[in-house]
Amino acid sequence: MAAMNLETQEINLTSLKQPQIHTLTQIQPHGVLLVLQEPDLTVLQVSTNCYAAFGMPAEQVLGKSLEDILDTFQIEQFKAGLAQENLDIINPTKVWVRRKGDDYLVFDAIFHRSSDGFLVLELEPALTQENIPFLSFYHLAKASIGQLEATTNLQDFCQIIVREVRNVTGCDRVMLYKFDEDGHGEVVAEEKLAEMEPYLGLHYPESDIPQPARKMFLSNWIRVIPNSHAEPVELYPSNNPITNQPIDLTLSILRSPYSCHLEYLHNMGVGASLTISLMKDQKLWGLIACHHRTPKYIPYELRKACEFLGRVIFAEISTREEEADYNYRMKLSQVQSMLIEYMSQSDNFISGLVNHQTNLLDLADAKGAAICFNGHWTSIGRTPPETELNYLVQWLGKTVEEEVFYTDSLPLSYSDAERFKDIASGLLAIPISKRSYVLWFRPEVLQTVNWGGDPNNAYEVKETENNLRLCPRKSFELWKETVRLKSLPWKAVEVKAALELRKAIVNIVLRQAEELALLAQDLERSNAELKKFAYVASHDLQEPLNQVANYVQLLEMRYNEELDQDGKEFIDFAVEGVSLMQTLIDDVLAYSKVDLKGIEWELTDVESALDRALSNLRGRIGETNATITFDQMPTIVADGTQLMQLFQNLIGNAIKFQKIDEPPQIHIGVQRQEDDWLFRVKDNGIGIDPQFSDRIFVIFQRLHTRDEYPGSGMGLAICKKIVECHRGRIWVESELGKGATFCFTIPVGGRDSAKAILRERNHANGNRLQKNLFDRR
Repeated sequence: MAAMNLETQEINLTSLKQPQIHTLTQIQPHGVLLVLQEPDLTVLQVSTNCYAAFGMPAEQVLGKSLEDILDTFQIEQFKAGLAQENLDIINPTKVWVRRKGDDYLVFDAIFHRSSDGFLVLELEPALTQENIPFLSFYHLAKASIGQLEATTNLQDFCQIIVREVRNVTGCDRVMLYKFDEDGHGEVVAEEKLAEMEPYLGLHYPESDIPQPARKMFLSNWIRVIPNSHAEPVELYPSNNPITNQPIDLTLSILRSPYSCHLEYLHNMGVGASLTISLMKDQKLWGLIACHHRTPKYIPYELRKACEFLGRVIFAEISTREEEADYNYRMKLSQVQSMLIEYMSQSDNFISGLVNHQTNLLDLADAKGAAICFNGHWTSIGRTPPETELNYLVQWLGKTVEEEVFYTDSLPLSYSDAERFKDIASGLLAIPISKRSYVLWFRPEVLQTVNWGGDPNNAYEVKETENNLRLCPRKSFELWKETVRLKSLPWKAVEVKAALELRKAIVNIVLRQAEELALLAQDLERSNAELKKFAYVASHDLQEPLNQVANYVQLLEMRYNEELDQDGKEFIDFAVEGVSLMQTLIDDVLAYSKVDLKGIEWELTDVESALDRALSNLRGRIGETNATITFDQMPTIVADGTQLMQLFQNLIGNAIKFQKIDEPPQIHIGVQRQEDDWLFRVKDNGIGIDPQFSDRIFVIFQRLHTRDEYPGSGMGLAICKKIVECHRGRIWVESELGKGATFCFTIPVGGRDSAKAILRERNHANGNRLQKNLFDRR
C-alpha cells in the first residue's frame, strides 16, 4: 500500500486521538431514540430500528406527533414534567407502546435536551413494569453506609464501593479507577471472579480514555454498553432537518461508543460495560468501571441506584480526604503565621524565613529552599550551587509568567536541572519581583510503576483504503517502568500556602520600602541641614578665625621683643591651630558640595580633567621630583570638575606619602570593562596595611599624625563620595612598604547616553535660538 504523506498522517493522527464523539449519529440497538420538536413533540429524527418498537418504519414515524405513537393519557403524564428545567424528576417514566391487538411493549422513557435545544427521548426496554421500591433502595444504601462506619481506611472505602456495586449489578468485574495529575489512571480497588486476571494496582495511560471521552463523562455520569459486539443503528435522517447538522448526543444513554473504544473492550475480553463518573470539585476524580464477559443489560433504575450508591460512598471518601487536607492545611497555616510574625519582627524578611526552628522548609515539606533578593542568595537545606541557581532564575524569568510555578519533574522542562536531579527534581517557585524569587526543592525519588500493558505502545495506527485508523493495544500484561527525574508531587495546599506567603512577603517588602522612603526623606532633610551648617562654617566661622589669626599676628609683631622663647612658641601654636581649622572648614565645605544632584553630566575628556589636576599640583610635583605617567584616556559621561578633584586628591596623596629615599613615581591607568571604566592610580610610596583598607575612606580618619603627614583626613572621603555619586566604587590594593594602587570605576555611559546628552543640548540650544528669533521679531 502506498505510503501517505507524513504531514497529513500527523494531522489525521491528531484528529484520531481527539475524535468528535458527541456528533456520532449512531445508537446502540437495544433502545430507540427520537428527536422531538417542542411544543408539539413532532418527530424530527428517529433511529432506524423503530419498527420493532412501533410496528412502523422510520419513514412513517418521521413527522408524526408523539401523541400519534403513544396514547394521550401517557403524554399527559409527563407533559408537566417537560415544562420543568430539570428533567430528572420524570426520568424514567414507564410507557406502553401498543402494537397489534393486545400486544404491547413496556419501555423506560428517559428525556434530555441537547445543547442545540431539541428534546431527545430514549426508550429502553423495561424488565419490570414497576419502579424499584424506595425502601429497597434505602436498605441497599443503608447497608453500604453502615459498613463505612466500621473503617477509616481509604483503601477499604474504595473496596466497599466496588463490592456493593458488583452485588447490585452482578458484573464479572468492578473496578474503581482513579486519575492522577498526569492524566494517567490507576485501579485502586477491584472485585471480580476468582479466575479472572487481576488489574488491581495497575496504571493505564491517558490515551486509554482520551480527553473528548473525559469531557463526556463530566456531562453524562452514567455510560452503559449492554453488548460490545452489537451492530450500531443509524438515525434517520442522519442530520437534523432544521439545523442540517448532526444532533448533539453528549447526554444520550443510547449513543453508540466510539469504534476504537469498542475494539479496546474486545481486546480486554469485555462483552458489556457500565461506567459511572466520580466527581470532586467539578472535576473527574475517577470512574467506577463494571465489566462483564458476555452481553448484559442493566436497567436504567438499577444503574441510577449504582450511581447513587457510588456518590454516597464517594462523598464519604471525599469528606475523609478533605479532613486530611484540612488538618495539613491547618498545620501549614500555623507555619505560615509564624513565618509572617518572624518576618515582621526581623530587620529584613529573609532572616525571618530562615533563622528560626520553624522555617521556610516547613511550609512546603521541602528538603531545600533558596531566596534570591536584589541579586543575593540565601539558602537553607540542600540546594543547587549558586551558579546553577542564577541560571535557573534566568530560565524562570523567561519562561514563567504566573504567580507560582511548580513541577515534580524539573529536568523534563529545564534540561540543565538533570545535573542536580538528586537535589532538585521537584521545584516550587514564587516570584517576589522580576529578578527575586523564593524557591523550594525536592530530590529525585525513584518509583516503579506497574502498567497494564506498555504505555509507550498504548495504540497503533493502521492504514486502510488510504485512511488512518487508531487501534488500541492488544496486550494488557504487567509492564514495569522505573520512573526517574521525578520528585514527590507538590500538594495543592502546599502551592496555596506558597502563594499566600508570596502576598505576605510582597506586603512586608512594600512596607519596608515605605519606611525606607520616609528614612530617605529624613536623611535628605538632615543632609540639607548639614549643607546649611557647612555654609555657616565656611562663612560665619571664617570671620572670627581671621580675627584670631590677625590679632595673634599683631601680638607677635608688637610685642616680639618682649616675648621670651615660650611666648613665641605659644603664638606659633595658635597660628598653626587657626590654619588647621581653616583647612578643616574648607574640606568640610568641599565634601558637602559633592552631591548627585549637583553633578553636571556631560561628555568629559578624562585627559583634560587629569591635566587640570596636574596643573594644580605642579608646585608639589616640582618640589618632590615626582614622575607622573598615564595611559591614553577615554571620553566618558561624568562631571569634569569633580573628576579633576578626584584625580587631584589621589595624586596629591601619592606625592604626600612618598618614601624618604625615593622620589614619587605615579602611573594613572585605565581599562574598559563590560559595564564600566576601571581607573588605577598606582604609586611607589609607603603603602597601607590591608587591615585599614576600608577605614581610610571614612571622614576625618587618619593613619598617621599631622607631624608625620599634614592634612585633615578628608581627602579620601571626598574621593569616595565623588565616585559613589557617579554610581561607581573605589578601593585600595596595597601592602606596607610596597606602594599603593587606588582603583575606582565609572559606569560606561555609552553612545546612547552621549547621544542623549547631545540631544538635550541641541534641544536646549534650539529653544534658545527660537527665543532669540522671537525676541528680535
